[in-house]
Parts: sequence; C-alpha cells; structure tokens
Amino acid sequence: MEKSGGSEEASGPPPPLPPPPPTIPPNVKPERVTATKYTITSRRGVGTTGRPIQLLSNHFKVHVDNPDAVFYQYSVSITGEEKRVVEGRGIGRKVIDRVYQTYASELAGKRFGYDGEKSLYTVGPLPQNKFEFQVVLDEVAKRDIGSPGGSGSPSGPSKRSKRTFQSKTFNVDISYSAKIPLKSVALALRGADVDVNAQDALRVLDIVLRQQAANRGCLLVRQSFFHDDTRNFTSVGGGVTGVRGFHSSFRPTQGGLSLNMDVSTTMILTPGPLIDFLLANQNVREARYIDWVKAKRMLKNVRIKTMHRNMEFKIIGLSEKPCNQQYFSMRVKNGDGASEGQTVDITVYDYFARHCGIELKYSAYLPCVDVGKPKRPNYLPLELCTLISLQRYTKALSSTQRASLVEKSRQKPQERIRTLTDAMTNYKYDDDPVLAECGISIEKQLAQVEGRILETPKLKVGNSDDCIPRNGRWNFNNKKLLNPTQIDRWVVVNFSARCDTSHISRELINCGRTKGIIIQRPYTLIEEDSQFRRASPVVRVEKMFEQIQAKLPGAPEFILCVLPERKNSEIYGPWKKRSLSDFGIVTQCISPAKVNDQYLTNLLLKINSKLGGINSLLAIEHSSRVPLINDTPTLILGMDVSHGSPGRSDVPSVAAVVGSRSWPLISRYRASVRTQSPKVEMIDALYKPLEDGSDDGIIRELLVDFFQTSKGRKPTQIIVFRDGVSESQFNQVLNIELDQIIKAYQHLGEENIPKFTVIVAQKNHHTKLFQASSPDNVPPGTVVDTKIVHPRNYDFYMCAHAGMIGTSRPAHYHVLVDEIGFSPDQLQNLIHSLSYVYQRSTTAISIVAPICYAHLAAQQMGQFIKFEDIPEASSSPRSGSVTNVGGVPVQELPRLHENVQGSMFFC
Repeated sequence: MEKSGGSEEASGPPPPLPPPPPTIPPNVKPERVTATKYTITSRRGVGTTGRPIQLLSNHFKVHVDNPDAVFYQYSVSITGEEKRVVEGRGIGRKVIDRVYQTYASELAGKRFGYDGEKSLYTVGPLPQNKFEFQVVLDEVAKRDIGSPGGSGSPSGPSKRSKRTFQSKTFNVDISYSAKIPLKSVALALRGADVDVNAQDALRVLDIVLRQQAANRGCLLVRQSFFHDDTRNFTSVGGGVTGVRGFHSSFRPTQGGLSLNMDVSTTMILTPGPLIDFLLANQNVREARYIDWVKAKRMLKNVRIKTMHRNMEFKIIGLSEKPCNQQYFSMRVKNGDGASEGQTVDITVYDYFARHCGIELKYSAYLPCVDVGKPKRPNYLPLELCTLISLQRYTKALSSTQRASLVEKSRQKPQERIRTLTDAMTNYKYDDDPVLAECGISIEKQLAQVEGRILETPKLKVGNSDDCIPRNGRWNFNNKKLLNPTQIDRWVVVNFSARCDTSHISRELINCGRTKGIIIQRPYTLIEEDSQFRRASPVVRVEKMFEQIQAKLPGAPEFILCVLPERKNSEIYGPWKKRSLSDFGIVTQCISPAKVNDQYLTNLLLKINSKLGGINSLLAIEHSSRVPLINDTPTLILGMDVSHGSPGRSDVPSVAAVVGSRSWPLISRYRASVRTQSPKVEMIDALYKPLEDGSDDGIIRELLVDFFQTSKGRKPTQIIVFRDGVSESQFNQVLNIELDQIIKAYQHLGEENIPKFTVIVAQKNHHTKLFQASSPDNVPPGTVVDTKIVHPRNYDFYMCAHAGMIGTSRPAHYHVLVDEIGFSPDQLQNLIHSLSYVYQRSTTAISIVAPICYAHLAAQQMGQFIKFEDIPEASSSPRSGSVTNVGGVPVQELPRLHENVQGSMFFC
C-alpha cells in the first residue's frame, strides 16, 4: 500500500530479544565439549582512583507514579477488500487511527500504543478479548493516464476518471495476546535479573514514543525520528541530504528509569524537482549528459508528487522513448469527434499539451517516469515531478559526502545540550495519553553524574626517556623511537602521481635519522609506464611488479608506493594483495598533499611498526609491571567484523582477530583475517576443524604465535575485547565465540582451560557526557561507572581521548565475564592504558588499540577481493578460494605470505 502523507517508517520495532543458545555443531566431538557455561556477570563494585569531576549526561530521569500498571498486548490483523493482508506501516497507522475515531465507545475510550505492524498495547484491558471492526479510508486515487493524474498508458485504453478520491474498506481483527506488567521494570531497576517482561515493558514505552513521532509525520528509523523541517536539512552533495533528528529510548539505570535522548542524523534524497535531483546525483550540468540506465536504477521505488495535480506516485521505471515519441492508446469520448469506446494513439507530450494545457519546456526530449504497473505503464513527464521529502537514502556515502556530513552535523557540547533540552520541552512527552495512564513524567534537565579522571599513563621512548602525554597527546620532537628499525634495501614506486619521489625519499631519510631509523638511499625510483595508465588496476599493479623484479637483484625489504588519489584508490586493493599475499613485502602507500616534518614523522611511525620496530611502550610495560598480566602469561585478543556497504548483500563480511605477542608486552599484535557470510556478526572461523583432524581456525594461529614469541609460554589468561555487537548479542558472544576459543585451545591438547575476561566495547550508542562547569569536552581519561550505568550488569563509560571538535562520544564497555578477577580500578586503568599503545599515532584513541587494529586488518584485507569477481571454481588458498557456508558461496581471502604473517602490516 502507498501512503499519501509525507512520513515514512524505515524499519520495524526495536530489535527482538536475543535468541536461545545455539546447539552444538555436529562436527564437534563429545570429548571436546566443555561443561563450562558462561552467564553475564554482575557488577563487583565501582572504581575509586582518579580525580572527581562533575558531569552531565543526556539521560532524563523518568518518574513512574503508577508502577502497578499493566500493559495488555493485542495482535492486530488488517485485511483489504480482497482479503489480502495489509502490511504497509503507514496505512496500518491510518487504519488504526480510524478504528479509534469510529469505535472509541466500544473500546471504552482506551488509547493505544501501536507499533505500525501487528501489535497494539493498552494500559489495562479492553472491554473484551476479541474485536472485529470494519473501517473506510478515503485515499487519493492513483490511476493510469486519462485519470486526473494525467499520465499515459500505452498498454491499453483507460477511462477518464471523474473522482479525485476513492474509498477503501478494511477489516481489522484485534485479539488479546499477553500481559506485560510495568512492575517488572521496577524490579530490574533494583538489580534483579532482567526478565523478558522488563525488556518487553521498555519496548512498549519506546513504541509509544515512536507512535507520537509518526503522528507528527516524522520519518522513523529504528529508535530515531526525523521531522520534515528544512531547518534541519543539510546537503552533502550528489542529491543527498542529511537530516538532523533525535534518538530516544527508555533505559534502566542505577539512578532509575531514564529517557536517553540524543541528536541523530540520517540521509534522505534531496526533495524538490526530480530533474534537479538527477543532475546533482550524477554530478552533471545538463540533462543531455544524464546516464539513464543509472537513473532508472536510482529512481526505482522512489516516491514523487505531480505539480499539476498534487498527487503521489511511486516510480517503477522509465519509458524507452523520449516524451515526444512515447505513444500510448487513449480512449476518447463522443465530444471528441469519435464514437464511444474508440481509441487514438497519442504521445505523452501531445497529451499534456492538448488535454491538460501544459506546454512542456525541457522534458520533451527526455524519458518519462513510469508510475504504473509492470504490464500497464503509466507515464509522467520529468518536469512535472517533484521528489517527496523524507525518503531514506540507504546506499553508502562517498568519502566526499561523508566528510561533508561530518563537517556540517557536528555540534559543540553546549550547542548539543541546548538542542536536547529544547527538544524535551517542545515534544511534551508527558502529555501522551498512554504514558499519562502509567503516571509517567520525564524531567526536562540532563542527569547530573559524578565521574573520575584517571591518571595519564607514562610512556617510554628512545634512550629510555620518559614521555608524559598532556591532554591525551604527545610528540616525538627531539625524541627518538624506542626500538627503531633499519631499512637497507627499499624502493619507491609511483603510479602516475604528480609527485617528486626523489625529494620525498631524501626527506624521509633525513627525518628517519632524527628519530633513530637508519634508512639507506632507495635502490631505485620507479615511475609507472605511461602506456598502462588507463589499464585495469590489477594490470597496472602487475606491470609495476614486473618493473621491480627487472630492476632489483632481489626482493626489497620495503616498498614506498605513491598513489594518485588520497582516498579510495582502485590500485590500493590489488597492490596490497600482490605485495602482502604473493611477495611478502611490507609496503606503505602515500598520496602526499603537503610534505613536512609532522607528515613524515607520522609516516615513519607506521613504517617502523610494520617492519617490527616499536615506537613507544607504556612505562609499566617497559619495566614489566602491568598488574595481573606481568606475572601470568596473558593473551589479549581484539575482535571485529567488517560488513559490506548498506544494500550490498552479496559482499562477504570480513572477520579479523588480533592477538598480543611477545608477552609480557601488550603493545605488539598479530592479525588473522577470514571472510564469512554477508552481514553475519558472529565470527565463525575461530575454531575450524578440517576432515584430516587439523584446525584451520583463527585462534589456533594466534595461540601458536603467542607461544613462539613468548619464550615457549602458553597463555593461562585470555582477555577478549569484542567490538560491534549489541546487547541482544551478548549471550551469543559467550555461547558461540567464547565456546569456539575454548575448543581451539583444547584442540592443541590442553586440558586446563585459561581464565577468561570478556569485554564488549561499543561506540554506536547514544550516551554523551558533558562537563557541568565548562563548555569544553570532557577531559581524556574520564570514566563513569555509576548512576547512568546498568542497574545490575558490569558496564562503564570511558572517554580516553581528547575531543577536539564536536562532542566527544565515550566508549561503552560491558564486562561479560571476568574470571581473571580484576578490581574495577585495575580493569579501568588497563583499558585506559590500552588506548595509549596505538603505534600509528601520538594521541590516545577513543577505544582500546586491539579493537582498532582488528578493524584496520579487516578493512585492509577486505580490499584484497574488492575488485575481483567470485571465481567459478575453488583455487588454492594463496589466490583465494570459495567456501560454501550454508549453501552460499563465500570467497576466501588469500592468506598472508609467511614473511609478513607476524608483522603489524595493518598499521
């Protein structure tokens, strides 16, 4: 069903409850199954170290004056005149609104909370358990040509309609489903184990907020809503507009029930004339340059409104011929000099000129948009169409669009506070009748929170000098790297970039000398053969390696590669694959805009790390004094899964795990990367038993590396940092991923299972922290583990980095398991320290380094297969083979060459 209003719901209700634990796969032998079953741990106390700081948070306290209220859930079924089930969310809301208007007395005046689909909620019961209603809606007619829409139908004649509106009848069945007591939320707030009822009750409250936004004509995207207000629009180019709106969700916290409200942004198609959108989307100045094949793909299912009749349609395609050549058959009346029922062929252009009195200005020579049905086209000239507002754009943004969005949507802390408090005042949530029945009222001021600023970790650099970061930053001015490498044989290659490679190599050598890195003169400088500049990226890379092999007596230790584009170079993926997988040579790609000391120092930090050097260490790491880790062999894992662009369900997801090496160090890591089924978040290759009894999984590779680089010690403690999973997936991390890690350990013949500490790190949440007495962002090292945290589970917020622009977003850490037994202070200080061991930069980072490294490794190796088609038949792992996962072919990544497997190639 089409909606005639401007609002749109982009997704369903909040995510479902987590699935039950998985069954044991059939390929696991019984003796390998451990009896250990992990459950999410509860809080063991709070931290005390650090300097106190008064903060505000974007949580608004919720008061519940009727805690004994009970939500009654009812199932809703809406069918049309032909007994077809109606599933369009917009039409569903209109139908339920009409039900209330028509049958309020039968429903005892009860107000609803409706999710737009199949569930309806009331406070207290309706008069009976089952209702059957019939309602009539007046919908704007959407006819073929000859109708008031004024379009053309070449597939057959159609009558001229005299009606602007047509009525539609709907049958609505409402039947009792379940009770959800609000009291369950109060129990959860007191620290009881959160049961299904508490989560369901919070979900109902969120649905009521969504309904309120839908009634205002907002675009709904999960738990965010966006108004059709051009003051909140900002163009990011390419016919795409960013819309500022709000996220809102009820959350149980130590301080009671709170409403988490935050500024949110989504992307929409820029509303306005359709032709303007197409020109902007394809970045052309005139319509004659539009690629119509691309335009047809872009416009499918886009909703437009006609200027001449103010009616709404959905585009299904484009006409094959221009407007002035596209004929259709039109039924004519007696008054037109023809007998009743006679048809005449007429072009869309002539139809609008003769029968609508519209002289088309520029679209006569352009295709028409088809707003009909597959077998009954219905044509409209382009210039009469405007894009309806609030239509989501779900494709991936280009790097330019992303940069523009970030630039235009950032808000300083005080501006964000003002935006949020204004919204809380304006939206008057307390007035909602369903919330009022629960006795719910929401405070209008941000929650006051006490935080602590942890002590900044000291670093060791070259000559055992101390380095004390200030405001989360440090530098190597007049300092040397702790463990600099030496580069004897290297080469510079240039893929047709406008760049003086001789000058860059000289400057790099000079800067390296000041940082302690001895770099010999490059063996040679190689420019790309001009005849291959227009060849495919794979061919260009192949030809460049042919030159390297021809001009060097042996393989170089290192290659500096100059690319013509700074971002998204098509050469990058094939180049990295060839150098890291086939030849085993460390490379650094650059595209310098400005070469100065800072640029060269940052470059040397990456190069030194990739070649096995160490730029800096934590002082406690340098002197082997890391609490609970120094005395017991401890492996630190960072895990992340990178998914393809939105809408690309055919691109494999890339799972990466990094593992610490050379214990007791916690700054050196090795990565192992695999592909898996698209959009699957749980990593399925941690333990991968083969038919011959061996294990080809990720964890075995990292365990063996730890053993080989840690003087033959096996880890008896494992700390797992997992990125990118939501709260509904926490049990899966324990039941699937942790279970695989244990099996991989046991497969190596070990009986004693290590102690585990499992921590999930989240960045995509909506809690922000602000200083109560300063307009600046919170200082680096700020931690909060009271009031706004979970009432039972072990979680805390940490802002380890210095927010220089916009409003800082803290990392949200959830401790799922802690067998090692860290105190809150020990764990928070360890996590804070792990934000200072990131070898690529001289700043504290917002999330622990192992997770950042896993993300980098997944991103870089994912480029290996970005430009290749999935092969028909499997080949060797070295070149990339195809694995069937659940019957779906997934292209395997080529494995790294043994020369670089242990390197920090991802730096």
